[in-house]
Amino acid sequence: MAKVEVKDLLEGGVHFGHLTRKWDPNMAPYIYMERNGIHIINLYKTAAKIDEASKALSKIAASGRKILFVATKKQAKDIVAEKAGNVNMPYITERWPGGMLTNFVTIRKAVKKMASIDRMKKDGTFMTLSKKERLQVDRLRAKLEKNLGSISDMTRLPGALFVVDIKREHIAIKEAQKLNIPIFAMVDTNSDPRQVDYVIPANDDASKSINKVLTHVTDAVAEGLNERKAGKEAKAEGADTKAKAAPVASQEEE
Repeated sequence: MAKVEVKDLLEGGVHFGHLTRKWDPNMAPYIYMERNGIHIINLYKTAAKIDEASKALSKIAASGRKILFVATKKQAKDIVAEKAGNVNMPYITERWPGGMLTNFVTIRKAVKKMASIDRMKKDGTFMTLSKKERLQVDRLRAKLEKNLGSISDMTRLPGALFVVDIKREHIAIKEAQKLNIPIFAMVDTNSDPRQVDYVIPANDDASKSINKVLTHVTDAVAEGLNERKAGKEAKAEGADTKAKAAPVASQEEE
């Protein structure tokens, strides 16, 4: 796993917190100083926390469970969609659908509805509908794709949640807490870190900062996935060798 360099985080502006009057006192252990009315985050602590979170996320990915990335703020949407998409992980970058976790069965039904519309288009059923009905179905499909398309492969609850801006995504945080799903998050100086299992103290407003942190995190996820793949291949190879050796052994017995 690549070492997190403080210099690299500094260049990304990860150290810039919020105005001192907007701070949450629970973030005090992660604040280095105050400059021009703005809190400066201690990047040595950020680097250590990224390392800690990366190791845990790598293990979750290696176990075969999904990590759901959540970021609906403008600066983070495209970055999260790209980075999570690169490692084949689900993500929410539009409005958080209420009950996404606590009412997962209903969400799965909506995803299945999307799949059934796709089937209708393939088998020709779609063309038997009237023009008005086709238009309604298309609108429904587009709406479902926008809100849930990125989680269509998530067939069960995720093994973890990664959030950018816990204040904005407070509903997602509450749902994960209810279900004891581990929460990883970028936490700025205006938020309460006690809501999160793996805190990454960082500027969650600047796209450059978000990009730096997400790069480290998703690289760790990719390592976990590669580890899982290598393990599967080794297992298959072992089984293959065993199968080839079996007939030889039985011939010797004869």
